[in-house]
Parts: sequence; structure tokens; C-alpha cells
Amino acid sequence: MHVFEKNTNIFHLLSEAVSEGILVVNEEQKIVSINGKAATLFGYSNNELIGESLSVLVPEKYKRQHEAHVKKYYHQDKSAKKVISNCIMGRKKSGVSFPLELSFHPFRIYQKDYVLALIHDRSESLEMAQILNLKENALDATLNGITITDASKKGHPIVYVNNAFEKLTGYNEAEILDRNCSFLQKGSFKDKGFRIMLKSMALGKKCQVQVKNFKKNGDMFWNEVSINPIKDKDGKITHFVGIHNDISLRKRSEEEIRHFLRIFDESLNEIFVFDVISLNFTHVNYGGIRNTGYSLKELKALKTTQLFVSSNDKEFRSQLNSILSKNQEKLIYESQIRRKDGTLYPVELHLQASKLRNKQVVVAIVLDITERRNYTKDLEKKVRDRTKELKLALVKEKELNELKTKFLSMVSHEFKTPLSTILTSATLVGKYTDTEQQEKREKHLKTIMSGVHRLTDILNDFLSIERIEKGKQFYKYTNFSLSKVVNQVLYNANMLLKTGQQINYPMNIEDITICQDERILTLILTNLIYNSIKYSPENTEIVLKIELLKKSIRFHIIDQGIGIPEKDQKYIFNRYFRADNVLLTQGTGIGLNIVQSHVINLGGTVSFNSEENKGSEFVVELPRAATD
Repeated sequence: MHVFEKNTNIFHLLSEAVSEGILVVNEEQKIVSINGKAATLFGYSNNELIGESLSVLVPEKYKRQHEAHVKKYYHQDKSAKKVISNCIMGRKKSGVSFPLELSFHPFRIYQKDYVLALIHDRSESLEMAQILNLKENALDATLNGITITDASKKGHPIVYVNNAFEKLTGYNEAEILDRNCSFLQKGSFKDKGFRIMLKSMALGKKCQVQVKNFKKNGDMFWNEVSINPIKDKDGKITHFVGIHNDISLRKRSEEEIRHFLRIFDESLNEIFVFDVISLNFTHVNYGGIRNTGYSLKELKALKTTQLFVSSNDKEFRSQLNSILSKNQEKLIYESQIRRKDGTLYPVELHLQASKLRNKQVVVAIVLDITERRNYTKDLEKKVRDRTKELKLALVKEKELNELKTKFLSMVSHEFKTPLSTILTSATLVGKYTDTEQQEKREKHLKTIMSGVHRLTDILNDFLSIERIEKGKQFYKYTNFSLSKVVNQVLYNANMLLKTGQQINYPMNIEDITICQDERILTLILTNLIYNSIKYSPENTEIVLKIELLKKSIRFHIIDQGIGIPEKDQKYIFNRYFRADNVLLTQGTGIGLNIVQSHVINLGGTVSFNSEENKGSEFVVELPRAATD
């Protein structure tokens, strides 16, 4: 007899004491011993399998593989070897296959070889693994981000994260695990929702908050987080499950809705909403409240027909039928609104049907048409005014055309004369080749230089106008002696005096100092005095008179010249304008325009009095100190 047959009771006592299934096979692959756990596992009684081949416990499809494995195993050295297999399928008595985990322990007794097999049924563990795998796949498949944090550790580190959370934040699993959710705050912990979440977790309570989080790339997103604690059987919190949802689009939509509601409420246009059954107002915006004089509470106590006074309830409901029956999208008609103080004003009502929480309502947009009622009258007035403006524009256009003609004539004359003089003198200079003709050459060279200077002055005047127009004329204010400027201007002017002309010099100005732009003041006085010389006949007097006022200084330039025709006086400061009585006299028509522009820029005024053939007086008043 085999040892197991001789010592059945001893083996039975030992094998039944363990929780695993045990069976022993000999070299012929016959089962020589089996405990109750193993027999039950395969669906047999304890004695049914004794003496049976081990192959009865192997499913049909695996028998060949099993026999080959056994032969290979017994051809190897089996001493002190232990073989564990996790991929074994067993066969119950009923024929049902089930997964096993086997541990083989070979041993030798009384010159006999045996193998002891420890058997574990893996059915339940595999089922649990499948369930866990299914749950994990389900978590990964959900569109919401999911995190699980360890409540037993400081900071509640993340121990699980699903794919959706990785996509939501842009971080991968390795970058997330073992960190807490504060890393999504980018170092800022002032967010109200985040502080509420931390407090709830500290108290072990569930919560739902909206938190400003930041993705890996720095983009901010609104995260709606639901936190739920997980407790063990003793009621101790072991983990927290966080469900994360990107609600940025919803937040933007809510913000847009709030924005539109603010527009509705704050609009100065009158907007009323009323119930079609009761005809009571349900909402009125700021414009309606302001224009009617009622409070919202007072308006809600009124019927629509108490405010819109064009019809009674029955007539008004009849009018509404067209939009309530959807025959018309909008109803437009004129009515009147009675204010709280009893006054009426005409309006145009735009009514449109809508729904508010399954309640049929009508939105009324009200336009005040008080001005429209006077539209014809206003239009006629506008037509008259416009006609008058057009007539004035035509007159101005005619005047501008005349000015254009005069300007072209002036430019042609002003450039032609110096150029002709320069050309003639240049030609004559070339003919004086002898040494004794040097005096004649110098005379014509001076003529050429004078012509060049004349052209330069004209061009400088044009450039001065451009600088003033473009705001590029800058003024330099300094303190200087008034007598210095007057002496310089009059010295140069004396060189131009005609026969018998003289300039009356102002008295008592030696001690006067003013703060102005010295160069520009020189230009203003030079221009006005040169004009007086040019347009005054021989043997006449030109007077420069200066008045010293408290805050200003006034210059009078008086001549006995040809004067300015009355019809031309209103244009005298216009650019390029020249009066009819000076068209044959050399000049550009821009000098007085430049003078006026500079005087105004310096904070002063310029005016004149003139009578044709009797003379002119120009008055320039400037501040004694800079005003800018």
C-alpha cells in the first residue's frame, strides 16, 4: 500500500485543517488523496476522485496540452521545485470549466514520487477584477473629470485620475498623481469657491462649488467641482471623490444673459411685459418707469389699458388676437400713455407675443413719437434752412472761384515779374565783360539778388501758412525791450520809403519790456508797416502809435493810403484775397492772413478801419505776457 493509503486519517486531519484545496497525485497521474475543500471545489464527494486520473479534472480542450506539460515536467529534475501557475482551467463534475490558481509541490517518500497541488478557485477574484476593470473603464469613459484623493494623508494627494480630467486640465497622469487639486490654482488661493471646498473637506462634508482653475497651458477655465467623502465600515473618511466639469461656456452664456438683462433693465427705451390673461404688467424696465413716473410696484397694480389709453379691455384683447393666433409676428399701432401726473404723450407700440415660464405674455416696446407728430413742420423748417444754406454755399462757391482766379493771377504775376527781372539782368551781366563795366555788373547782380529774395519771401510766406495749418508753428516767449523791436522794424522800413514819405516814431517806449515771441512780433509789425508804405502815395505820413495798457499792449499803424473798398473789407484777412484797387500792385494776398493767424495764436486781436482813398488804421492788441 502507498503511504497515503496507510495513513489516511493523518493526512485527512492535516489537509482538512487548511483553507485551500489539496490533492496528491502519483507518477501515473492518479489521484491518491484529496481533501474536502478540493472535492467540493470540483463538485465531487471526498472518495469519488481517489484512484481517478488527474485528467478528469481538466477540460477536454486542455487535455492534450496538460499531458504534454506533465511529460515535460517529469523528464526534468523535480527535487525541491515548486511550480505556480495562474493560467489553469479546471473542470467540475458537471462539466463546467472554471479558473484555478495552482501551486505544485513535488516530493518523494519511500522511493515514490508525488506531487501535492494547492488549489485556489479564481472565479470570484476574476469576477471582482472584471468588475473593477469595468468600473475603471466606465470612469475613464465618462465625460466628467474624476479624481480620488487620499483623506488619510496630509494635503489629500490624488491617487486616481481619469482620462477626462487629463483632457480637461492638459496634464498627464504622472503630472497629477500625488498632488492635490491646489496645483490648478497656479499659486492663487483667493478664489472663494476653492476656499469653500477646502473648508468642506476639512469638515468631512460634501459640497459643490465653482472654481477658477488654470490648465497646463495657462488658460483659465471655470471648474464646477462636486466633492463627496468615502467612508469605511467604521465611518471613517478614507477618500474624497471629486467630479469636475468645465462650465466655462455656461458661465459665458450666463454672463451674456445677465448682460442682455442689464441692457433690458437699464435701457432708456420703454419696455413693458404684461400677462395676456389679466392684462397686468409683469415687468417694466427703467425707461418705462422713468418716463411714466410710476414705480414698478405701482405699474404691476395697473392694467395695460389703464396705461395705454387708446382702447378698452375688449378692444385691446381683440387687437392682441392677431399676434396670439400667430397670424402676425408683430402688432404695431399708435396710442397714448397716461403718466402718473395725468399728462399724455403719443407713442408707437410694438407688441410681440412670447412665453415666460409657460405663461403667455406680450412684450411691448414703446417709442415716444412726440417729435414725429411735429415731423412735417420740422421737415419744412429743415428744408427752408437747408435751402438757405445752399444759397449761401453757392455764394461762397462763387466767391471762392473769384478768389481762385485772383490767386492764380497773383501767383502768375508775382513769380513772373522777379523771374523776368532775374533773366534780363543775368543776360545783361553776360554782356559786360570789360573791367571798367564792373559797376554795371554789380548793379544787375543786385537786381538778381533782389529778385531771388523776393521769390524766397513769397515761398517763405507759403511755408509759414503750411506750418500754421498743420500746427507745426511753435512760439518762443522771451522778455525783450520793445524799443529794440520797433527800431529794427522802422530802420528796415525806411529803406523802402517813397519820395516824401515819413514814419512818425512812437514816443516813450524805451523802458517798456514785454514777454512775447520777439521774431513773430517783428514779422507782424513789419508786414503792416510795409503794407502802409506800399499802398500810400508819396509825400504822406505813416504813424506807429503804441498804447501801454494794464495787461496788454496795443499797436496802431495808420496811413493815408488808398484804403480798402467797403465791399472787400470782409475778405481782407482771407488767404490769397486782394482788393480790387490793388490787383495791379505787387503782392500775394497772404500777408494779412499770416498776421491774423499769429496774433490769434499769441492770444491777441487784430482789427482795422479803412475808407477808400482816405487811408487805413490797423490795430493789433497782444498780451504783455505769454498766455499759453
